[in-house]
Amino acid sequence: SIPGIGPQVAAVLIALLPELGHTNRLAIAALAGVAPMARDSGQFNGKRSIAGGRPRVRQALFNAAFSASRTKSRFGQKYKQLTESGKPPKVARIAVARKILITANAMIKTNTPFKAE
Repeated sequence: SIPGIGPQVAAVLIALLPELGHTNRLAIAALAGVAPMARDSGQFNGKRSIAGGRPRVRQALFNAAFSASRTKSRFGQKYKQLTESGKPPKVARIAVARKILITANAMIKTNTPFKAE
């Protein structure tokens, strides 16, 4: 019932991310490969970017975010807010993908349905 998650994305999440609903939001984002990773060393502060994780899960979530960003749901509003504040579209979609994943993780963990606000 989450906007953007259809049968194919749901199948990928169930098959390739068995930890869904059993870990916290930070760990699940890192496992999926949508968490920002720091590139810091000493006094050097590098640019954060996504890295690692499971590529197929990340691809499925990116496609879900692409679809959800076109809706009038909270995910579409988040995408619009990020792009209007100057973020590149790809960065905004990854942020929406992470938000979708964290929402799905919380829903499975608490066994509650999606509530459109």
